[in-house]
Amino acid sequence: MDQFFAAVEQRDRPELRGRPVAVGYDGERGVVSTASYEARKFGVHSAQSMMVAKRLCPELVIVPSHFDKYKEVSRQIRDIFLDYTDVIEPLSLDEAFLDVTRPKTYSVLNPQTSEGLAVDIAREIKRRIWQETSLTASAGVSYCKFLAKVASDYRKPDGLCTIHPDRALDFIARMKIEQFWLVGRKTASRMHQMGIHNGLQLRQYSLQFLTEKFGKAGRMFYDFSRGIDNRPVVTDYVRKSVGCERTFEKDLSAHSKVIIELYHVVLELLGRLEKANFQGHTLTLKVKFHDFTQITRSHTVDYLLQSKDQILPLAKMLLKDVDYRRRPIRLMGLTVSKPDGDDENADPEREYARLEWVEPWLEFADWSDPKTEKWPE
Repeated sequence: MDQFFAAVEQRDRPELRGRPVAVGYDGERGVVSTASYEARKFGVHSAQSMMVAKRLCPELVIVPSHFDKYKEVSRQIRDIFLDYTDVIEPLSLDEAFLDVTRPKTYSVLNPQTSEGLAVDIAREIKRRIWQETSLTASAGVSYCKFLAKVASDYRKPDGLCTIHPDRALDFIARMKIEQFWLVGRKTASRMHQMGIHNGLQLRQYSLQFLTEKFGKAGRMFYDFSRGIDNRPVVTDYVRKSVGCERTFEKDLSAHSKVIIELYHVVLELLGRLEKANFQGHTLTLKVKFHDFTQITRSHTVDYLLQSKDQILPLAKMLLKDVDYRRRPIRLMGLTVSKPDGDDENADPEREYARLEWVEPWLEFADWSDPKTEKWPE
């Protein structure tokens, strides 16, 4: 979807149409969740500090998030997808992969080739989304997930782009390195220092070299630069962790205040564990300091973490060696997870499929607003 949260707000509030809009918490620690295209012209973008956004665009209209409304629209869009295929892999409220190799309906289609079929389905889905929600969507069509994702971003807003297998390598060769999955700001900087600025230059490096430099991500870089992505569209995942975090209105350095906030994070975590029906053996504490540096501390136990009496003492133990008196705490989070191999039903390929989404998100600033989570479960 295009500028999804902002587009929903502009749809429902006509006075916002054509104006620069940012969705998120309007406060000192607020972060932009989504920016309208009018706001993006001023340099406003998601994950940006709201204070910075207001400096860049003095006329910016800030709208609080309405996640229940976004979820409802997301369900409408998913219902449209289901008319064409059951093989749907959601990435977020406003983005998903669809495998239309064997579509459920041909009622509006008259394809001559499988490529034509996919393009026709994409065009029809875009039309229906506009007709039923008054929102625009962009679609990418290709033979693998990597290129379909790239294509979906290529002609936004309201775009439709197809990358044919015969033209894929030439297309990838011209791609900026920042457009590759797993390449966040820090990774892009490292690659630039190595003289890698586009897909063609990335393709010159061996698998051994890339894995030595970038670990598991190196295999993805090697494959993607050659147009290789054999991951299927996966309709369900084995959950490996549940967590939550809070960004505070004011940095915390007093022991009593830190313990109180830790207690609240534990309670929120327990609620999420119950909602997800999840249990694990490992607790991880994440602390981000006032200067945006951060640390994590983990501990694994031989019992399932499922109650306050189990998690709170463990969280206090992890916090004990954190020096927050000299470095006040900006953000604190807790996660319960299953160690590798803890779940005998876990599918390594499914876990690998989620890998590419980790680093780009983590490289941004706080993903939680002081008063409300930006991204719901």
